[in-house]
Amino acid sequence: MSILIDKSTRAIVQGLGKQGILHTKICLDYGTKIVAGVSLGKTHIDGLDIPVFDCVWEALQYVKADTSLIFVPANNAKDAILEAQDAGIKQTIVITEGIPLQDMLIAKAFATKNGMKIIGPNTPGIISPKQCKLGIMPESIFDKGNIGLISRSGTLMYEIALLLKESSFGVSTALGIGGDPVLGMGFAEVLSLFENDDQTDCVVMIGEIGGTLEVAAIDTIKKMSKKVVAYVAGKAAPKQKKMGHAGAIVSSKDESAQAKIEALSNVCYVAQNPLEIVTLIKKILS
Repeated sequence: MSILIDKSTRAIVQGLGKQGILHTKICLDYGTKIVAGVSLGKTHIDGLDIPVFDCVWEALQYVKADTSLIFVPANNAKDAILEAQDAGIKQTIVITEGIPLQDMLIAKAFATKNGMKIIGPNTPGIISPKQCKLGIMPESIFDKGNIGLISRSGTLMYEIALLLKESSFGVSTALGIGGDPVLGMGFAEVLSLFENDDQTDCVVMIGEIGGTLEVAAIDTIKKMSKKVVAYVAGKAAPKQKKMGHAGAIVSSKDESAQAKIEALSNVCYVAQNPLEIVTLIKKILS
């Protein structure tokens, strides 16, 4: 099995600019069921064998879809998320980075009220190997297996996936929850989904400085029957300096890497570096 996406997932893509077109092609080549695109004023795009519509509502009059992959620029991304929710889409994967905070708060509030899941924004997406890929990740480094992988950082997600592959492990589902300050799904919600997935035997959680999502997941980890291996990046990051992601800034001592490591150490395995993640997984699964 997998979480959130699988072979039956039917997706549309909102925002068919240069990057949207490129990654739609790659996802289609992977076998993902992308059934339509949404791009105002376009009815066809060379190289994409899918219909293109002006809006999500119009697309859903002709095709069945439950998920939307969003490449819409930051200033219009809120409207794209709300449009998908209003049309009845059940989950969105928002690749867009730097959506204004107030816009994302509004989009998240409406999505929560209406039961739509948001992955992101500023996410590399989600992949269930050999089943479905909706994102921008290099699919070749993700082998199918029994390890759930969640990360705030896309780059670290890739690194850990490659380490797992080189050690003959694979993932059930891997997703980036995103690096912006306001996100849709957090670690706790995704961990709960992995806990209920029969094909996931343990979970790797990759955090970083800034925010409280890692600490907010502690109560969920306590209740899980499956083991969790955590890694928190940014031990050397200076206070009050943004490190890469908009959300990766230490505003209080509780948001530092060391504080998160100490808190997580009480409830799960904590790796001191990426290589140690594999060592801990071998210990758990032996």
